[in-house]
Amino acid sequence: MTVQVVQFLQWVQWVQWVQWVQCVQRAGLAAVMALGLILTGCGFTLRGQQNFAFDRIAITPVPGGPVALELRRTLGDRLLVQVPGTPMPPASVVLNIQSENREKVVVGVSTSGQVREFQLRVRVRLNVTTSKGKEIMEDIDIVQQRDFSYNESAALAKEAEEALLYSDMQQDIVQQILRRLAAIKQIR
Repeated sequence: MTVQVVQFLQWVQWVQWVQWVQCVQRAGLAAVMALGLILTGCGFTLRGQQNFAFDRIAITPVPGGPVALELRRTLGDRLLVQVPGTPMPPASVVLNIQSENREKVVVGVSTSGQVREFQLRVRVRLNVTTSKGKEIMEDIDIVQQRDFSYNESAALAKEAEEALLYSDMQQDIVQQILRRLAAIKQIR
């Protein structure tokens, strides 16, 4: 074969490769478009910002634990978060965080008795009332838990991981509380 024939065959292979890639790209685009149509057809929407039936909320106790502080920070730009007993008009809703506990339980040990796995829990008990004391939501317990392995040779890293897991659980609990507050449709 001559050099020109070899070059021509290489060019044909290249063209075939480019055509194949374009075909895959078109198929991928069609799949994404079909998925988009299916999701919008079933009513799927991204979770947006919650709408609340009230514009003022008081969170007790003051200052409270880490979940109460995170909740105040999260609600701060959407609602007027009041401190109970301030001279402002009373809040429409009072969120009482009755207890907030962190637990660390050993769930796994090695044959030599060294801890290998912990379970972390954050437990929050709360209720929601009107400013006049009428209960909107009775006592609610929200619990989050995470398992994590422990290695004594990486104690500092595991300590940082533990703090990160607690923070993640707090944020999950705050989001659950926000969804429950958004479910309140009417305040009487």
